[in-house]
Order: sequence, then structure tokens, then C-alpha cells
Amino acid sequence: MDNEQQIYRMRCTLTFGDIYGQIIIWLIVIFISLATTLAIWSSTRQAYAFLTIGVVVVLSLPFLVFAFVTTLLNHIEFVPLETETNTNQLSLNTPRPATQKPATAS
Repeated sequence: MDNEQQIYRMRCTLTFGDIYGQIIIWLIVIFISLATTLAIWSSTRQAYAFLTIGVVVVLSLPFLVFAFVTTLLNHIEFVPLETETNTNQLSLNTPRPATQKPATAS
């Protein structure tokens, strides 16, 4: 049995495109709840209108957080490093994967 421990590097490959659909769907849910709130808004039902939007946000937020967390965990990789690589030479300036592009200002 080897007494040497394998060294791993954690790499996150998450991009904005991976969560873009989730954000769009959640925004649609919020806008539908706002439309529902405006539809039942009247002088006698204001409490029901606020309750409607509160219930929608409170019930949909845990699903959004769950979707974000599971998507993030699915994009975390542990890559083993070669034994001859010196751990002191590791830096943040490693090359990016080919699927990622740097952010640019428009």
C-alpha cells in the first residue's frame, strides 16, 4: 500500500448559460403571480392580493435554490494532479476550459 496521498484540484465549470433557463422560468412565475395580484386587487381584497404574491414567492423560492445548488454541484469536478507537480507551483492562472469565455463589457 502506498503512503502517498493523491492531490486533487477542485474545478467549477458552471457558466451563466447553465442557469439561464432556471432564472427565466422563475421570472415567469413571478410575473404570473404579479398578474394574479393585480387581477384580484380591489378595495376589499387587498389582503388576499398581498397574500397571493407572498405565497407564490415563498413556495417557489426553495425550488429555485434547490435547482441552483444541484446545478452547481453537478458542475464541480475534482481533477487529480500528477505526483511530480509541486503543490507550491499551483496558481490561479491555469488555462480555462475551452467552453468558457471571459466576460466582456458591451
